[in-house]
Amino acid sequence: MPRRSTRLDPYVDQYAERTSSMTVSAVRALFAVANRPEVVSLAGGMPNITDLPLGTIGDAFNDLVRSAGVQAMQYGSGQGELFMREKIVEVMAEEQIHANPDDVVVTCGSQQALDLVTRIFIDPGDVILCEAPSYVGALGTFNASQARIHHVAMDEHGLLPDALRTAVLALRAEGARVKFLYTIPNYNNPTGITQTLDRRRALLDVAHEVDLLVVEDNPYGLLTFDGDPVPALRAMDDQVIYLGSFSKTFAPGFRIGWVLAPHAVRERLVIAQEAAVLSPPVFSQFAIAAYLDRFDWRGQIVAFRDMYRERRDAMLRGLEDHMPAGTTWTRPTGGFFVWVTLPEGLDSQALLARAVNERVAYVPGSAFYADGFGGRNLRASYCFPTAERIYEGTRRLGRVIAAELEMRATFGLGAETPLHRPGLGPAPDLS
Repeated sequence: MPRRSTRLDPYVDQYAERTSSMTVSAVRALFAVANRPEVVSLAGGMPNITDLPLGTIGDAFNDLVRSAGVQAMQYGSGQGELFMREKIVEVMAEEQIHANPDDVVVTCGSQQALDLVTRIFIDPGDVILCEAPSYVGALGTFNASQARIHHVAMDEHGLLPDALRTAVLALRAEGARVKFLYTIPNYNNPTGITQTLDRRRALLDVAHEVDLLVVEDNPYGLLTFDGDPVPALRAMDDQVIYLGSFSKTFAPGFRIGWVLAPHAVRERLVIAQEAAVLSPPVFSQFAIAAYLDRFDWRGQIVAFRDMYRERRDAMLRGLEDHMPAGTTWTRPTGGFFVWVTLPEGLDSQALLARAVNERVAYVPGSAFYADGFGGRNLRASYCFPTAERIYEGTRRLGRVIAAELEMRATFGLGAETPLHRPGLGPAPDLS
C-alpha cells in the first residue's frame, strides 16, 4: 500500500523504503530536560576532555595553520592521508596489532567506519549477529540498512562461543544469509564487560569453523584500569575487520576514526568512502597527527585512565551504598559504562520520567536491543560527571528505585517481569 502524504510531510510517498526503519527516540524529550545543570546525567557517553593541555594544543594548531594551512585545508585522499595512516598503525601497536598503513582507511569517526562496512556487506534481509546487548549506534546503522539483527547471549566473560555457533547454524538452516558478527570485546558498550583472552580464542575458532566474518569495534581498548590492554581480536587474526577511533583517547570533535581491513575489503571501503564524502576531514588529520607528534599521547592516555578509574570507583561505591536489594551491576575494568539490572518487576523506561524528575538520568536498557528486551536494565555512564556528581547521581537513582518498589508493595503488585518494549535509542550525543 502506498504511503499517503500529509500536511506535515508531503514527501512521504517519495522516501526510500529503508527510511521506515529510521526511528526517533521516544525518550529524546526527556534527555533534553536531563541536560539541565541540576540533573546528574549518567546517560551520556561523552568523554571528558577538560584535562587535555588545551593551551599548548592550541599553539600547535596555530603553528599548523601557519606552516601547512594550504595543504591542511585542501581536499585529500579518499583513503586518508598516508601520514595519518602511519600514526594509526603506531597507535594500534599498543594493542599488539601489527598492520600496514596501506590496509587502513581513515573515516569520519568510527561511526562512519561502521556505516561503510555495513554498506559494502549488507543487502536488505541479511543477518548481522550482535552481542546481547549491543551498541545503540550500531543497531541504528544496521536497521537503516534493512538488516536483520540477531542477538547472541553473553555472560560476565563476554560473548558465548557455543551460542554463536548455534545461532549461525540455525539461521543458515532457515536459509538466512549471515554476513558478519559485530562485537565490542573491550569494555562493551553498554555492559562494560570485557571478553577474556580464552573467550577471544574460542570465538575466533568458531568464526573459522563456520566461516563467519568478525567486525571488531574497539573505541575503549586503551582505557584499561588494571594492567595492560587485552590483545585485540585483530591482533590474533588478521582477517578480522577492526574499527578504531580517536574520540575516546583524544577528542571526538575531530571526527577521525578508521577501519583496518584485508586488502580486498579495503579497496571497496575506499570506493564507498569516496562516494559518501570524497575524503575524510583533512584538517582533522593534520591536527591529530600534530598532537601525536608533539605531545606525550601515551602519557595523556594514562591520565585519562586514572581519571576514569576514579569515576568508575565512585560509581561502584555509590551503587553499593544506595541500590535497593535485588539490584545488580557489572564491574568494568575499563571504558565508560556500568550495566545495572533492576529488581524483578521494574522497567527502566517506565522509571525514566520519575528519575528525571528526581534530577538523575540514564539510558533504558531496551535501547541496546533490537528485539525489545532489556526492560530490567539500564546503562549508567561514569565518563563525564565528576566523581562527586556520580556518587550523588547514584543516591538519587537509588531513591527512585526504592520508591517504585515501595509503591508496588503498597498496591500488592507482584514481581512479574513487565512487558518489554522495543528500544528506539537515545539521542546521538548519548551513545
